[in-house]
Amino acid sequence: MTATPRLGFIGLGVMGAPMAGHLLRAGYPLCAYGRKGLPAALLADGLAPCDSSEAVARQSDIVLLMLPDTPDVEAVLWGERGVAAGLAPGKLVIDMSTISPVATRRFAEAVQALGCDYLDAPVSGGEVGAKAASLTFMVGGSPAAFARARPLFERMGKNINLVGGPGAGQVCKAANQMIVALNIAAVAEALVFAAGAGADPATVRQALLGGFAASRVLEVHGERMVSRAFDPGFRIDLHRKDLSIALEAARGLGVALPQTAGVMQLMSTAKALGLGDQDHAALVQAVELLSQRSLPRAA
Repeated sequence: MTATPRLGFIGLGVMGAPMAGHLLRAGYPLCAYGRKGLPAALLADGLAPCDSSEAVARQSDIVLLMLPDTPDVEAVLWGERGVAAGLAPGKLVIDMSTISPVATRRFAEAVQALGCDYLDAPVSGGEVGAKAASLTFMVGGSPAAFARARPLFERMGKNINLVGGPGAGQVCKAANQMIVALNIAAVAEALVFAAGAGADPATVRQALLGGFAASRVLEVHGERMVSRAFDPGFRIDLHRKDLSIALEAARGLGVALPQTAGVMQLMSTAKALGLGDQDHAALVQAVELLSQRSLPRAA
């Protein structure tokens, strides 16, 4: 094992590309594989291309994944020429995707059976946080593996927490997504209510920011709602996926999530309206449709 670990990255999309860029600029040797090619800017910065996920694992001490959903992670790990085929004892796999905690525990056990370590480390902060290296990492796994990975996390984020054993990171991320979704729905309903009652939603929002109802969601997403700025920071389709993970896990645990189920239906309404690719603040448009009321555009 080299003093500076060799890194491999799979999943150089909207989030993964800037995260990998921070690691490259920090001086880590980095290789990657992408079915659709690799970003030219990263190649210019020294990213080494590989022809498969297996090759990434063979050439790396630590393999990082940033993929859309559970089936994608499973295919990259265990599919033909997947990561597992290139692992050797002592290597570390870090999955930063947001996926099922149940599947995560299964993946961790299988990777550990190969003599390797596994961390689930989903992130919060979106594309803006990925570009600014200010992401929050919610990590599940062993303290030793966490200590080994922490210098990498510190290059990509600011708030880094080991929350428990394998799968705990995904549980924490599911809880995060539930809270964010419910806050967005609450802000959307409150602003549509204000408009329906004849008040100015922008003024109401500003007043609420000084009271107990103040929140980051009211500040950022409330502003998006009143200014109608719905270019995606985090898409409704992805948030729906995350809530489905939470609801599926809750069913298996026998835990009731009535409010989460309700906002999932609201997001499904938004998707049916063709809003799936818009920012999750666009959830307000589903509330507007159901209310037959629209927020006035802010001046």
